[in-house]
Amino acid sequence: MKIRNCLILGSGRSGTSMVAGCLAGGIYFMGDSLYPGRPSNPGGFFEDPEINGINEALLAQVLPRRPRFLGKWFFVSRPVEGQRWLTEVSLGTNIPCPQDLGRKIQELTSREPFCFKDPRFSYTLSVWRPLLNNTVFVCVFRDAASTALSILNECRDASYLHSLSMNFERALRIWTLMYKHILEHHRQEGKWLFLHYDDLFSGRGLSRLEAFLKVPVDRTFPDVSLHRSFSNHPVPAETRRVYEELCSIAGMSR
Repeated sequence: MKIRNCLILGSGRSGTSMVAGCLAGGIYFMGDSLYPGRPSNPGGFFEDPEINGINEALLAQVLPRRPRFLGKWFFVSRPVEGQRWLTEVSLGTNIPCPQDLGRKIQELTSREPFCFKDPRFSYTLSVWRPLLNNTVFVCVFRDAASTALSILNECRDASYLHSLSMNFERALRIWTLMYKHILEHHRQEGKWLFLHYDDLFSGRGLSRLEAFLKVPVDRTFPDVSLHRSFSNHPVPAETRRVYEELCSIAGMSR
């Protein structure tokens, strides 16, 4: 049986790297030059600069830019190059695909079987989809408040994010928008698996992942000691509704 290709989607800091790490045993092509780990993700991010760069360029077309010089002091909530996994893209936004980026996507997706992971796919999947063959989708999620807290910690600790203004409320909006794009626009087409972050530690999620992809997964990769960010801060009703829908699809009672 031919191994199916896979895209991993979901908000950053929600467990997408953990899922990718469980699949990084050599079966899949994940990119030519994966980013190394950092204290926030010591096992690695399993993201490739070329794939991230394509998604960055796609998003740059539809987002307001930060002025080059005044941007040091003004419009600091607008992500710059490399930061667009922390951006807000309105529902219904049409993202064009220039020919040069389409060619790059085609080259990458010809290297089968592939497993690509990037939170930006939550927004850009519609551009990649026409160039995908035999591809399934894994959506990883975590409760919004804990994710938002982890995002704030990452913005504090990662130097490339220091120029970006971020607060808890904005992190919640990003979380909500990413999953609304997935639920309302993307999941209607193709085969999907929804995984809750907590299930990756119990083993239930890994069994579901293995059955879905029909490939062995590395059950030793999830490290419970990295389960460090938790928040029970109240979230807006819309965010809570999205989370409850995700849990329902994943077969969880929350």
